[in-house]
Amino acid sequence: MNYYLEALRNWKNFDGKASRREYWMFVLVNIGITFAISSLDSLLFSGSRTLSGLYSLILLVPGISIATRRLHDIGKSGWWQLVGLIPVVGWIWLIILLAKDSE
Repeated sequence: MNYYLEALRNWKNFDGKASRREYWMFVLVNIGITFAISSLDSLLFSGSRTLSGLYSLILLVPGISIATRRLHDIGKSGWWQLVGLIPVVGWIWLIILLAKDSE
């Protein structure tokens, strides 16, 4: 949970590096919270994604920020995140990049 909170505190820091553990712990906690909010959304709003959408919007910049720092840690530019826009192959490539060991 500390990695998640640290990533939220550093939401405007696009410089520096984020370790592999720091990034993936952020992703894991984020998935758990998203699942919980989606469940709550379906119970309270009958399938409307009001809370889920708001949560995703709030975490957009911190998510981009920590991914940029993770890519810096492996010696790549943060612009490599745009590879994820390529359908299927781009996401696989980006996951491989984010899972690489630090330089």
